[in-house]
Amino acid sequence: LMQNYDPEEVEAIIQIALLCTQTSPEDRPKMTKVVRMLEGEGLAELWEEWNRQQVSYRKEHELMPRRFVWAEDS
Repeated sequence: LMQNYDPEEVEAIIQIALLCTQTSPEDRPKMTKVVRMLEGEGLAELWEEWNRQQVSYRKEHELMPRRFVWAEDS
């Protein structure tokens, strides 16, 4: 791109891409919502909600006991 881009637009595209590639299809935005986000509507709210969910998910997994199974190859 050789610096011929708007950094805010690039950030928005990356955020939309991350929202669209969530593991669970139910968590992904519908295409009509994606189009609206590309037009500049509603991305901030959806991105904020996604971030809250990610923080909650990380905290949940940090509290889980870690179990390691050590196995020896014979």
